[in-house]
Amino acid sequence: MSRRPSRPVRVVAAALAAGALLTTAACSDDDAGNGARASEVSASPLARKQPTYSPGPTLGEAGAQAALITEADIEDDWTQVKDTTAENWHDSLLIGTVDVSDFLTAKADAADCQRLLDSLFDDDLLGRPSGASALRGFEEGDSRLLYQVAAHDRTDPQDSLEWMATLPQKCDRFTATDNGEERTVQVIETSLPDVGDAREGLLVTVKGTVDDTPATLTLNVAAVRVGADAITVTAGGLDGDEDDSVKQALENGTQRLKDVRAGKTPAASPSEIQ
Repeated sequence: MSRRPSRPVRVVAAALAAGALLTTAACSDDDAGNGARASEVSASPLARKQPTYSPGPTLGEAGAQAALITEADIEDDWTQVKDTTAENWHDSLLIGTVDVSDFLTAKADAADCQRLLDSLFDDDLLGRPSGASALRGFEEGDSRLLYQVAAHDRTDPQDSLEWMATLPQKCDRFTATDNGEERTVQVIETSLPDVGDAREGLLVTVKGTVDDTPATLTLNVAAVRVGADAITVTAGGLDGDEDDSVKQALENGTQRLKDVRAGKTPAASPSEIQ
């Protein structure tokens, strides 16, 4: 895989082979009654479950590390890799310039789709953490899973969750080009466990070529907010999605983060309990 110049590269490589924008044409009387507006951006019910948040305790570096999941939290055959390895995971299929011509009536949407690709490559889906952060990578065959915990004590991660919720409609299907090679990208919303204060999930597929062979990169992308802290998971590869593993990671990882925030030692993972 080639590294994109002058861009930090710390993303799941799946091809190492790793809400919605509701627009109304006009406001009706009913719309005025229920508070809706034309061109109103409305995140999914999950992302908007608690639109405001209280920062709560500050998560330090040690706490962020303690809140990370282990192999036991995702079961199957996932193997933990060195964090330095995970930091350098990157996927050339995510590199590309979004074709603005796909968005003739909403060119602003093209910028959001570009932001999505760039943030997946750069591993900053919710923006740069304003506080402590930690990550852990796992691999299973040709699939990769990157799990991150970060403090956003000076920024509200809810804004990014609401942005994520608009993407399935804004970026339903679009084209990105890199060095003359076109890639077709599709984004759909996925369901997540009812954990944390708010959450949002996406399934991103990128169809292109790897070593001159047609390939489809499939990534499950999820984020959960717990107070001012957030968990992000990116998992997938050329073999298909990793929906079950992502859900397990969020269910067990959210509880670990809650324990750390409460000053407790995270409970043992389910498969570690004898």
